[in-house]
Amino acid sequence: MSMKEMENEENEPKFPGFPYKPYLIQMDFMKALYRSLDKGGVSMLESPTGTGKTLSIICSSLQWVYDQRQKQKDRAKAESDRNQSDHGEIGSDDEPDWMRNFVANTEVRKQEKKVKKKFGLGKSCERKNQDPEVIPRVLEEEDCHLKKDGVDLNDEEFLLDEYESDDEVSIGSGKSKRKVGGCLASSSSDEEGENDASDEEEEKDLKIYFCSRTHSQLSQFIKELRKTRFTNEITVVCLGSRKNFCINEDVLKLGNVTRINERCLELQKSRKNVVSKIKNIGANGRTRRTKASSGCPMLRKHKLQRQYRDEVSQLGALDIEDLVQLGRGMGTCPYYGSRSLVPVADLVVLPYQSLLSKSSREFLGLNLKKSIVIIDEAHNLADSLISMHDAKITLSELDHVHSLIEKYLARFYNLLGPGNRRYIQTLMVVTRALRQTLCSEMDLSRGNTFQVEEKAAEVKPVLDISMAINDFLFSLNIDNINLVKLLQYIKESNFIHKVSNYGEKVTSLQKDPVLNGSGACGEERSSLSSFRALVDMLVSLTNTDGDGRIIISKSRSACSGRQGGFLKYVMLTGEKIFSEIVNQAHAIILAGGTLQPVEETRERLFPWLPQSQLHFFSCSHIVPPESILPIAVSRGPCGQLFDFSYSSRSSLKMIEELGLLLCNLVAVVPEGIVVFFSSFEYEGKVYDAWKTSGILERIMKRKRIFREPRRNPDVERVLKEYKETIDGLSTHAKDVAPHNGAILLAVVGGKISEGINFSDGMGRCIVMVGVPYPSPSDVELIERVKYIESLGEPNPVETRKTSVSDEYFNGDVQAAFSILRSCKRRGQEYYENLCMKAVNQSIGRAIRHIKDYAAILLVDTRYASDSSRRSFSHQTNKLPQWIKDRLVPSTNNYGEVHRLLHQFFKFNKKRELQ
Repeated sequence: MSMKEMENEENEPKFPGFPYKPYLIQMDFMKALYRSLDKGGVSMLESPTGTGKTLSIICSSLQWVYDQRQKQKDRAKAESDRNQSDHGEIGSDDEPDWMRNFVANTEVRKQEKKVKKKFGLGKSCERKNQDPEVIPRVLEEEDCHLKKDGVDLNDEEFLLDEYESDDEVSIGSGKSKRKVGGCLASSSSDEEGENDASDEEEEKDLKIYFCSRTHSQLSQFIKELRKTRFTNEITVVCLGSRKNFCINEDVLKLGNVTRINERCLELQKSRKNVVSKIKNIGANGRTRRTKASSGCPMLRKHKLQRQYRDEVSQLGALDIEDLVQLGRGMGTCPYYGSRSLVPVADLVVLPYQSLLSKSSREFLGLNLKKSIVIIDEAHNLADSLISMHDAKITLSELDHVHSLIEKYLARFYNLLGPGNRRYIQTLMVVTRALRQTLCSEMDLSRGNTFQVEEKAAEVKPVLDISMAINDFLFSLNIDNINLVKLLQYIKESNFIHKVSNYGEKVTSLQKDPVLNGSGACGEERSSLSSFRALVDMLVSLTNTDGDGRIIISKSRSACSGRQGGFLKYVMLTGEKIFSEIVNQAHAIILAGGTLQPVEETRERLFPWLPQSQLHFFSCSHIVPPESILPIAVSRGPCGQLFDFSYSSRSSLKMIEELGLLLCNLVAVVPEGIVVFFSSFEYEGKVYDAWKTSGILERIMKRKRIFREPRRNPDVERVLKEYKETIDGLSTHAKDVAPHNGAILLAVVGGKISEGINFSDGMGRCIVMVGVPYPSPSDVELIERVKYIESLGEPNPVETRKTSVSDEYFNGDVQAAFSILRSCKRRGQEYYENLCMKAVNQSIGRAIRHIKDYAAILLVDTRYASDSSRRSFSHQTNKLPQWIKDRLVPSTNNYGEVHRLLHQFFKFNKKRELQ
């Protein structure tokens, strides 16, 4: 070995934290990730599911952090030695700025925190710049004023503090516009916990943020982390939603996520609201503590929160279930307890929403500066990112909000200052205009109209209208209203909580069908959720005109005959949102099983980044070729050509042929078969047809049948029963077992197709029925296609208006496809990629480790093709490389398929027994 080769080998990163001897592709993946962290910027790393991707990510990224901190210590020691011999010489100009400033920044932060702690800075707004004696004095003055005006003391708490005109105080100055004695109240300030002791801790440098789509995927990450040596060497915290963390039974029983969030915030607000305690004065003039002021019982003892944090720090890697169990045992809130660990954590594990939403990052106190962000399951990152920033408000919510504001203004009009009156009246004008959009006919000349088919039996046909933001504002005649200032007022004045609380009081005193939140068809809502929907919509209307579209959907409820519908803002671009993360973090890693086409992701999320600066790595699968058998199945047992396109998939002949295929598969495939359909509706139609024809009974003689439920809470139960059926085969003698396995009927895009592992017997055969293109009659999809078609054009907004046909269509898929065909390239590619990414996610659920094996049947003639004549856009060209390389592209008849399957399972069963 040459000296140069020896030096290169010595400089190669080592990964002693990997718990096993890594396979070659795992080593390559870890080295690629390590090099990406060295370079910084954006990288995309592709590794098929089942190749140990999660473990490789953990060991590579944490090793890099460990190595950098070691270098930092060595450098600090060297500097200290130099300073002893040569005073004043610090650092090296050859180092990157972010590395050279570590020590200096740490010292500065320590000094800042000492100052903040000494003077009480950074605490909740009740303590900011206020003499403790000022609040009671101001409140007494207000009480005198209110009594003089004859206000009922019971209503006094709902009165807004005086709000100064924007002419007197600049909105952008950062100064409060409220008189002394008030307190800025925003969503973030409401949610600050007094128990937060993060000011006492030093924030870790080089923090890693790992996020994935679901809580189950985060739990899987923690499970893999525990296998490594890092689990006891780092501080790790797992974040999640209140619904997953809450242990307050009174709050949990509310069930709905929104209501749980609102109730939690109400309890925190009442717990720390000093003003309400002082104002609640009895007849003898003494302060009286109400029940509400006690807050959540799980947060009353700050000492328990500190103990909880210490326990979590010492126990190593805990998932959400562990954190909740610990909180229950100690009698303290695991949601706020885990949040308080963020500053001191080396690794923060969290769901997409918490990291990708700016408001969530600010609320959780996530500091991405110079950190590492790893986004797993990033195959649909662009769509997931923009969907998080959609906004929607229904007509019933608008009615509810408008009625609340109207009643509040009528009650307090004479007591409110001119600033409050003006902004509240402006808000009523905006709300009334939005309501009018859904209640009456409007000029559609500036919008694209889509007559959509019936969405449900209880709702009459829907009229969907798509408009640009500016056209929408002009059509409502509210384009002259400064929505930014209006939103600032709502945030600073605590308007929402005041009006909502007043509405709740009125509701308790009188049964008002509008104020009590129950609709004619049993629809439930709360004042806070309705107000938040309005605020989200107003925020959306402040976006740049080309960033999104407004969807106006009108309908009439069959159960009441009342006008219904909703307004929805559809975000079209994630570039600005994602740039906020890229600009702060040292490195962004996008990881997934199938990330191609890379260019589409680059154009949609970071188009400013040249192709040469985007680091991309892809590796093959660890399983040998004989462990996978993908077949394009074009004909069934009776010779019927499989064509599950929209026009022919409902044919009884087609459905019967599919049933006969399953009848044959249950005889040749051992253990579990998972069948994916394009939608719940189509799965239901097929199931009912099989039941009527007797095919279902024939299948059930060999295997039990399970169906994916629509409701997420029921999915775990069905999966558990399916797995128990498969596992139970090994405990029965062959001649005693009633079945030879089970079949699970699932849906592409459902919970089962995303993140659920069908390793070993749970997925010996994956059947993909048809090519599951999303319905193009969806107006939101059409708008996204049109936007993506315009990417790269000199004037995207104008191009989008002219390059794609804006013809009317009535929900007919063929008419919708004519719009898609008018796209030149990008729009069509995006539409096809949506489909094949969903296919790849579904069929990739089967192979989970090196000894696993499975067959994959792509059942549709569109999958079958002569490989030498395939076009670039052919479906099979978008399959993962490890599947595409082993695909049987065509068969003459089902007999060939059956023979291949028989040989495949016979070979692998024999190999399994060796």
